[in-house]
Amino acid sequence: MSLSTTTNLVPDTFLSFSTRPYFLRPSILTISVIMADIQALLSALDVFSRAPDKASLERANSWLQDFQHSPEAWTTCNVLLLSPDAPPAAKLFAAQTFRTKVTYDLQQVDEQNLPTLRDTLLTALEQYHVGPRTIIVQLCLALAGIALQMPAWSNAVQTMIESFGRNPATVPTLLQFLTLLPEELNSNTKIPVTDDEYRERSARLLDANSKQILELLTMYIQAVGVTSAVQSQVFNCLRSWLIAGEINIADLAETPLFSFAFEALASDALFDSAVDVICELVHETQEIDDNMPVIQLIVPRIIALRPQLLKERDDPEKIRGYARIFAEAGETYRLLLLQHTETFFPIVEAIGECSAYPDLDIVPITFPFWMRLAQNIGKKSSVSPLFVEAYQALMRVIIRHLHFPSDTHSLSGQEADVFRSFRHVMGDTLKDCCFVLRTDTCLLATYDMITTALSRGPESVSWQEIEAPLFAMRSMGAEVDPADKNAVPKIMDLIPSLPNHPRVRYAALLIISRYTEWINMHPEYISFQLQYISAGFDDLDTEVCAAAGQALKYLCQDCKQHLVDFLPTLHTFLSTSGSKLVQDDRRQVYEAIAYVISAMPMERAAESLRTFSLDILAQVHTITSKTSLATKEELQGISNGLENLEVMLHVIHSFGEQLPNACQNSCRDAWGIFDSFLAKYGSDYDIAERATRVIRHGITLFGDAALPVASSVVARMSVSFEATGYPSYLWIAGKIIGRFGNEEDSTLRGVFGEVYERSTRKVVSLLQTQSPRDIPDVLEDFLHMLLRLADLAPDIFFQSSAFPTAFRAAMAALTLIHTDIIFASLDLFRATLSHDSLTATVPIPPKYPMYSSAIRDVFEKEGFEFVGYLLDGLVGDFPEDSTSTVVTIFRSISIVWAPQLLSWLPSILQRLPATSAPNLAKTQFLEEVSSAVNAREYDKVKYAILTLNRSSRKARERRRIALSER
Repeated sequence: MSLSTTTNLVPDTFLSFSTRPYFLRPSILTISVIMADIQALLSALDVFSRAPDKASLERANSWLQDFQHSPEAWTTCNVLLLSPDAPPAAKLFAAQTFRTKVTYDLQQVDEQNLPTLRDTLLTALEQYHVGPRTIIVQLCLALAGIALQMPAWSNAVQTMIESFGRNPATVPTLLQFLTLLPEELNSNTKIPVTDDEYRERSARLLDANSKQILELLTMYIQAVGVTSAVQSQVFNCLRSWLIAGEINIADLAETPLFSFAFEALASDALFDSAVDVICELVHETQEIDDNMPVIQLIVPRIIALRPQLLKERDDPEKIRGYARIFAEAGETYRLLLLQHTETFFPIVEAIGECSAYPDLDIVPITFPFWMRLAQNIGKKSSVSPLFVEAYQALMRVIIRHLHFPSDTHSLSGQEADVFRSFRHVMGDTLKDCCFVLRTDTCLLATYDMITTALSRGPESVSWQEIEAPLFAMRSMGAEVDPADKNAVPKIMDLIPSLPNHPRVRYAALLIISRYTEWINMHPEYISFQLQYISAGFDDLDTEVCAAAGQALKYLCQDCKQHLVDFLPTLHTFLSTSGSKLVQDDRRQVYEAIAYVISAMPMERAAESLRTFSLDILAQVHTITSKTSLATKEELQGISNGLENLEVMLHVIHSFGEQLPNACQNSCRDAWGIFDSFLAKYGSDYDIAERATRVIRHGITLFGDAALPVASSVVARMSVSFEATGYPSYLWIAGKIIGRFGNEEDSTLRGVFGEVYERSTRKVVSLLQTQSPRDIPDVLEDFLHMLLRLADLAPDIFFQSSAFPTAFRAAMAALTLIHTDIIFASLDLFRATLSHDSLTATVPIPPKYPMYSSAIRDVFEKEGFEFVGYLLDGLVGDFPEDSTSTVVTIFRSISIVWAPQLLSWLPSILQRLPATSAPNLAKTQFLEEVSSAVNAREYDKVKYAILTLNRSSRKARERRRIALSER
């Protein structure tokens, strides 16, 4: 739209729109101002119609959001909405803006002007009654918001009926409003009314009009010449009021709407909306005793729908609708099913037919019913044979659904993934069957399926016929009684005779991994299971190998005390066959071995761990000792070995305070190997990550026995971080400070100071060339190291020359959108700026004056910038749970640096973006903080922070909603 046409966008109606005190007065609201606003708005909207770059998109979106906040938006959008020449996108934005401003900014309109605003929206709704629907919806929502906030408009529903309900052309608009009214009143929690106001006004708008709405919908549904579209809207409106709980079910049952909902299922045009209404109707009768007369009307009609399942079998969408109705009835009337089984059982049979339907998008609709019914049945002392038969049939149906297609290539990659995921959902329903039928009964039934299939001979059975029951056995394994002597032994004896197909072997191995608790109580099966698992590692199929690794891990985890004597066999297996395994499978074998070691007596466990560890460390030593540099493949092999050692140490964790004899010299020996290795290959990122993870577990394993090497470890970490900038070195330094920070060893404390100073210089140098968001891991581990120093070695932390630069580096972390880093940074500043040395009274600990002086000197220089970061994060991207820490920090600042704070705040607040900190909120914050500080009522600073934070959250939520609607 060109500027030459914008003058046509100013209808006479806007001149009557009074603007005091926030709107521009008609006497000074010129055409040129409106034209400028409209042109700017159209330009911003035009960006979204093209393929803009990200920066342009963000600028346009930000401008539009700021515009929506402004008082001028009322008039400008009024002009756009009522102008026939405005572009469609501008009209929609204008309607959305009215809805948004009614929710958030209605206080900008004087109370005496609310009727004019309402009438403006009614006029616009009349103009747009033919569409577009998106505009109608926004205007209806805006009117609903006004109705809730405008007590004087006590007859809002009646006004809408009189304005739009008499003309057939505007009835759809009325139905749209009536549909949205209860939804908006019950869901839009952003509308600023008190609980008492809400209860009073919603009752006036909804409760008081429910009977009239029922009569109105009854009239429309059977009006002469009524279209299917209007009837569908009637159903949607009825459903909305049912969901809101505003329609009395007994009253509804006496109207033609009740019977018409069921009759409408025969209409393709009305089917979906009729299904929705019937489901809500059933749901609203869940208070069975209160609604029995209506239930007696509903149930025969629902049972009468069962033949439709056969009739409409070729129409999945129809079956979906019927499945929803039957499932809703089954869930709602579960108690009646159990009390009057023969009468209500046709509903169960219909749900069973829906469960058996081949479309797996429809089947899960029935699952909640089967689960909840099983829970109810499980509480009864006896089960009707009808339910037993129903769950037996359900189990067979589910296992049939578990079958992979005969041509597995017919599934695309995504389809195959979805089907595999859904199999686990179906597995949960099999557990429901176990709850009713007993697990051993279900297991024996699946066992019979497999043996029956195998009896036909290998040429006549497909792998799918075997794999699906095996998957069922695995799913039901969670319900197996470890003491079972009936079904599980048969399954274990069956496994050797299964076909040697990769999918079958995969399923069988996962059965073993699921049944390890049972195997633990029946150790006579362990030898065979190990053989079967070992053979799985030789399979060419990678998934079978992975299943073998999982089975071995769980077998060793649950049966570890029985596998101690098998440990030499496992060691031999690793020595001879370990190199053939992919790393993921090899790692699982080491994890399995670690579980066995953890079950041994301490001395023997230490010897065993030493044996397996030395195998890996010998490889590390060999690589380190080579005169030439290792190849990429050799380093990958070392990395894999370290990963295996890491997982073993993770499982074994610790031997306690008293190390076994076998470990007495291990710490020094192992560190000697690692020290040389890192000196040579520590510049490789993957090696650094893997080695430091092993060192971390080594610190836990050796405990105080690691103290003799702690200084050497920290020194290596310090040099390595300075050389590489890899955060893992800081991570280990921080862990050792946390473990030995209280030690008085002068050498150790010296390396603590050294790593503090070196790492701070390195972090600062990194920040000079990179943004904080480029090195989040470095900043996080740096902050955690500083926190441990501040807590355990404050003399090193505060008195070091590194303290001022560390403070500045920590401030940079406040700019990141990273929850853990923000918390670590805030914790560090809380420990610093709330330190007891700042407010200590006599007697003062000797070092406190030095601490206080260091903190004060730093904050005098950095305070202005720091407070800016703190408030910017508070109204921006700080996590919500951090507010209490911000309050503590800000309170401490207001006590110790009150004059500076009050002088800094005006310019700091001015810099905060109005989009996240509204100007009114900033003004209020400054007043409240100034008052609290001047009166020395420092606890009131908390409430100023909380109020600013709430205002900011509301402003950001408003922008988020506006963006999502664009």
